[in-house]
Amino acid sequence: MPTPDPVRLLIADDDPNALAAYGLFFHAHGYETRTTGDGADALAEWRAWHPNAVVLDIQMPGMDGRAVAREIRRLQSAPFPLLVAVTALASTSEQAESIRSGFDHHFVKPADLPAVLAVIAARVRPGATDDS
Repeated sequence: MPTPDPVRLLIADDDPNALAAYGLFFHAHGYETRTTGDGADALAEWRAWHPNAVVLDIQMPGMDGRAVAREIRRLQSAPFPLLVAVTALASTSEQAESIRSGFDHHFVKPADLPAVLAVIAARVRPGATDDS
């Protein structure tokens, strides 16, 4: 019986320590991960790879996570990738702005990674890519 393809997860954060921790955590849970340190690279990686889910920091130099989310939503046709913000921005208005920008979820750093994993696992099934 063939094993399903792992869920593709793109992670972008300008903090290299957080990025490494997120990558290790999700890889250990069976996700195929790619990481990048800024928004412009995240958008380029999304275009090339079309992951099932994208975890983005919001406050990154250059193109921030909200701009990346808006551009993915503008460019993508169904099935839409799950977009998750993991950010230091904690206010209710910041959370609402993330949702308006196209994010499905907004987590505040330091994020509870098992909770982030749970929302991804609940929404994205293995092998479901827009090119499958």
